[in-house]
Amino acid sequence: MTLSTTSNFADPDAAYRLIVEAHRGLSDEQSAALDAALVLTLANHIGDLGVLREAVELAKRGVVGEG
Repeated sequence: MTLSTTSNFADPDAAYRLIVEAHRGLSDEQSAALDAALVLTLANHIGDLGVLREAVELAKRGVVGEG
């Protein structure tokens, strides 16, 4: 399995809104805990360490930059 970086959602905006709305009313700490739980749940669903590794590297580059 390879990491898909194109949208697989019929309505990507609805998916984005769902995630944003899930954080509404949460403290920063609760929001971070929600993100962690969501990441672990989806990582388990993927179930492929290679794909997870690729996703982590891609996400990390987006956060800390290429350099």
